[in-house]
Amino acid sequence: MRTVVFGVGNAARGDDALGPLLLARIAEAFPAVTALAEFQLQIEHALDLEGAGLVLFVDADAALEGLFAFREIGPGVERAPFTHALRPEAVLEVFERIEGRAPPPSFVLALRGERFGLGEPLSPGGRAALDAAWAFLAPLLETPALDRWCEAARHTAGRMQRCAS
Repeated sequence: MRTVVFGVGNAARGDDALGPLLLARIAEAFPAVTALAEFQLQIEHALDLEGAGLVLFVDADAALEGLFAFREIGPGVERAPFTHALRPEAVLEVFERIEGRAPPPSFVLALRGERFGLGEPLSPGGRAALDAAWAFLAPLLETPALDRWCEAARHTAGRMQRCAS
């Protein structure tokens, strides 16, 4: 099963680098994973989902209570005045519209960030989130399977997710 991982963020903006930093670890440890580093998501990224069995979007989030959050997502319409950058749900929606079928099972791994200023280094809290997220994610990538990812999403969210398995 082909696994696609997007690491979203800007390495020049402190903890906004969390997505690309985790993606670099993924690419080194799991060369079979399709690893895509992006500053932001755009409609063209829907094309990268073709043939994927699992999709993961990794990004920093300043509003998290814990070090990281992992959840399943589905297509969602995003109404915004600009279309330059999209949320992961909107990328899935574009895939569904252009392909005429449901997108592959998709998940978000958000890492808690604290500082996002231009030129700032990774914060100590960001480093802790990066290490915790890696410890959580590496076993899921060793043997990618939807049922394992669904169970992990249920466990980390503490409630039922979209996964049926």
